[in-house]
Amino acid sequence: MILNERPPWEVHSSKVELKMSHSQIIKSESASSGTMIDALTPPARPLFQKLTTFIDAECRPAEEEFEEKLDGFKIIPEVLLALQRRAKELGIWNLFMTHLHNITVHDYGLMSEQMGTSFLAAYATNCAAPDTGNMEVLHDFGTALQKERFLGPLMDGGMRSAFLMTEPDVASSDARNVCTEFKKETRSGVEGYVVSGRKWWSTGAEDPRCEVFVVMGRVVENSVMSKHHTMLVVPSKSPGVTIVRSLTVFGYDDAPFGHAEVSLDDVWVSKEDSLLGEEGAGFKIAQSRLGPGRIHHCMRAIGLARRCFDVMVERMLTRKVFGKEMARHGMSQEKIADCKSDLDCARAITLLCADKIDRIGAKAARGDISMIKYAVPDFVLRIVDKAMQVHGGMGMCEDTMLPRAYSYVRTLRIADGPDEVHKMVVAREECKAALKRMGIAVGSKL
Repeated sequence: MILNERPPWEVHSSKVELKMSHSQIIKSESASSGTMIDALTPPARPLFQKLTTFIDAECRPAEEEFEEKLDGFKIIPEVLLALQRRAKELGIWNLFMTHLHNITVHDYGLMSEQMGTSFLAAYATNCAAPDTGNMEVLHDFGTALQKERFLGPLMDGGMRSAFLMTEPDVASSDARNVCTEFKKETRSGVEGYVVSGRKWWSTGAEDPRCEVFVVMGRVVENSVMSKHHTMLVVPSKSPGVTIVRSLTVFGYDDAPFGHAEVSLDDVWVSKEDSLLGEEGAGFKIAQSRLGPGRIHHCMRAIGLARRCFDVMVERMLTRKVFGKEMARHGMSQEKIADCKSDLDCARAITLLCADKIDRIGAKAARGDISMIKYAVPDFVLRIVDKAMQVHGGMGMCEDTMLPRAYSYVRTLRIADGPDEVHKMVVAREECKAALKRMGIAVGSKL
């Protein structure tokens, strides 16, 4: 395209929108680089195409109406509920449950990237955190009663959940510090636990549909606290449960889902109803929950980065500065090139990790999972930051989705374990491999 010709974009009220949809972009990718469709297994291809069309045609156009109809944490806007009904009709519901759709983690990774291009897509398809992880935990470790009471409604989309792990009074980046108490106590002949503690950054806890918490803590018996952690299922409306306050991320409250500080004051639950797996299995359950979930988070972040990248390039092509379009300036071209390489690198390492999980399992891919957890948000933050810079003052305010994108991606550097913890895991894995090559026993060297 000649830059001084009218570019193929439409400008409305200072907002630039692509005429070409993401589904068209995918189809127009060069054959030499291959397409996303080619990278999918046969069962995943029709699902991917339906999902992409659904996001382009229905999710992204609904974002403005969703924002307009928000009323704090009181209601779920009807536009989202309509999208959920539509996703069910299309069969693109609960896609994260890969075994139900005969697809791979790699397939779902590519689908997650598509979901990341809209703030509503993951919610519309019942593939949003923390429900995805909680549903996986209930599926793998829940009792028949827990599955009937909670898993079924969660998979149907009529109920939401929260995961309560992080605590304000301890350094929760070292999960061994988590100290919410599960004191054993029998009432009316029924064994149970009295749950006492305070949690925060409990995503989804303020959603009006939230009915259940998955809580990490430690069992206390005869006044002795176990060294090993346990997970319990706690109904969110139980006596003693209090939403202390809403927490905001750079001023965003993420209504109607939210992030809450939650007080658990002598909340009694029966052992039969609440215990997940067995006592002391908390870390095992947590890791099973977080492994594939990090693929989902990273690929959605990459989809969001792709949207920010598109917006940035469009701005450069339609905005003049110092006598010519921004895209003609060398500094702008450098930004485009840097963002493109960051985007492709982020996608490549995440899909490589997904492929490893498919082939050798999440436990064996532990180092790769940790690596994408710190590397991908770093790649994506650079892209969002450059897009904000290109937009100048507009990039700092609510006229674009860029500030919200930045707040979301910046959170990923802390959520589910901070960068420093994941870098420690990668470094230890590499040192162990080096010691093995050198013929030296690992022992206590690490």
